[in-house]
Amino acid sequence: MKKALILAEGRYKTTDGKTAHGLVRYSKRFKIVGVIDSTLAGKDAGEVLDGIPRNIPIYGSFEEAVAENPDVKYLIIGVATPGGYLPPIYREIIKKAIKRRMNIVNGLHNFLSDDPEFSRLAKRYKVQLIDVRKIYRDLKIPFTGKIEEVKAIKVAVLGTDGAIGKRTTAIMLHEAFKHFGKKSVFVAMGQTGWMQGAKYCIVMDSIVNDFVAGAIEDVIWRAWKEENPDVIVTHGEGSLLHPAYPGGFELIASGRPDYIVLQHAPARRFFDDFPQYEIPPLERYIQLIELLSGKKPIAITINSERLTKEEALQKAREIEATYGILTRVPLYEGVEDIVKAILEDAERLKAVTQQEVAANASQML
Repeated sequence: MKKALILAEGRYKTTDGKTAHGLVRYSKRFKIVGVIDSTLAGKDAGEVLDGIPRNIPIYGSFEEAVAENPDVKYLIIGVATPGGYLPPIYREIIKKAIKRRMNIVNGLHNFLSDDPEFSRLAKRYKVQLIDVRKIYRDLKIPFTGKIEEVKAIKVAVLGTDGAIGKRTTAIMLHEAFKHFGKKSVFVAMGQTGWMQGAKYCIVMDSIVNDFVAGAIEDVIWRAWKEENPDVIVTHGEGSLLHPAYPGGFELIASGRPDYIVLQHAPARRFFDDFPQYEIPPLERYIQLIELLSGKKPIAITINSERLTKEEALQKAREIEATYGILTRVPLYEGVEDIVKAILEDAERLKAVTQQEVAANASQML
C-alpha cells in the first residue's frame, strides 16, 4: 500500500475529522503513517479516536511528520467540512507537500485541481491532485429496475444523524459476514470509502440529483454481477431527517435493501453542525424506516460518543427493551449478533418462499 499522511489540523477530534477517522480505523488503499493536528501532538490517533491504540502518531506540524516519514508520497485532506470547503490554514501545508513532490488526495467539494495556484504547482513538481468527488461528478446513469436481478442479501446502514458512524458499522458488518464464511462485498457511498480502497464506490453527494438513484442501483448491481457475493453491505449518507444533509431515502428507494441497520448516538442531542436543530426521537426514525421500506430495522447500533462503556451498554439494553429491536454497541460488543440475526431471517424467508413455490406448483397439477 502507498504510505500517506492525513491532514486534520485542529479538527481531528471533531465530527469534521470523519474522513481521518475512517482511514485511521480501516484502509486498504493507503498505509496511514501519521495524522497532522498540532492540538493533539504526541498522541496516538487510534487512542484519541476510540481508546484503541493503532500505532499511528499525531504530529504537531507537517515538517515533523515528513521528517519522520521521508518516503511518504501522499497527503490526504482528512476533513469533511460543512459545504466541503478547504480550511484556509490548510493551503500553506498543501503547498509545502506539493513542493516535496507529494500527491494530494482531497474529498472536499472544493476541487484543488481547479485552483490555479495548486494546479500550477502540481504541474511544476509533477504530482497528482486527486479530487475524489470530481471522479464521480459527471456520472449519469438512469435507474432501470435491474436492482431486482440482484440475488445477494442487501444490507444498508442508515443513521439518525450525519457523521455518526454508518460507514464504520457497515465495514464491521462486512468483515463479520466474511468471518461467518459468507462472501461479502462492501459498497461505499462516499469519498472516504474510495480513499479506504472500496472496489465498488460512488460519491452520492457529487452526482446530479436526477442520476443518484441510477448510480446507487448500478454500483450495487455491478458488485453483484462481477463478484456473485452472498451479501452486499452498504451505507447511507447524511441522515433521513437532517435538514442540511438529507440522505438514505434514495438508498431505500433504489438500492432496495433487504435489511436496514439504524445507527444512533443516544447522547447526541442536536444535528451535526446545526445545534439549533434537535434530533427527533429514535421512535420517529423506526416508524419512518418501516413506512418507507415496509419493515422495521433489523437492528440498532449505538455510537457511544460522550458515554462511558457502562452507560453505552445500559442505553443499548434500554433501547432493545423499549422497541423490541436487537441493539448492540459495535465498539464494545461487535456486530456478530446482528449478522446472525440477518442470516437466520434470510434462511427463514428462503424456506417460506420455497414452501410457497411448492404449494403453487401443487395447485397447478
